[in-house]
Order: sequence, then structure tokens, then C-alpha cells
Amino acid sequence: MRSKYRPQRTCVVCREKREKRQLTRLVMVNGRLQVDPSGKLNGRGAYLCEKPACWKEAGRATLSRALRYELHEDDCALLRQMTPS
Repeated sequence: MRSKYRPQRTCVVCREKREKRQLTRLVMVNGRLQVDPSGKLNGRGAYLCEKPACWKEAGRATLSRALRYELHEDDCALLRQMTPS
């Protein structure tokens, strides 16, 4: 019997591939950055791993490029607030 397929995604900062469930998806919804715990929100998403260094480095340039949307200061504040310790 074949093992069950597990989708792989890549962290936009460290570029490590992991299972989708091990990463946090960020998505732009109506021009606002949101964390998508279900992974099912519509819109272009970007994935970050649980490493605090990745969350700190995921600034405007990296996420703006991945999401193809210019991040605002309140979006960056959400990132700082959600950074794992």
C-alpha cells in the first residue's frame, strides 16, 4: 500500500521544504495581511516556518515579492506580533 500524499511547501525566507501543516500561511485578503490557519483562504499565499529568525527576516521586501503586493506598516506590525518566541 502506498503512503498517503503529504503536500510540500517552501518557507519564503530560509527556502526549506516542509510539509504544508508544519508551515504558517500568510495571505492577502482585501489588501490586508492575514494568518491563514486553515490554509484555504482565497488569495495568493506565502509560507513561513516556525523559526523566529525567519519571521524576523520576513520583512517588506521578502513578503512583498512572494505575495506580489506592497506591505504596509500595519502588516509589518502583525508580523512582529505573530513572531514565535
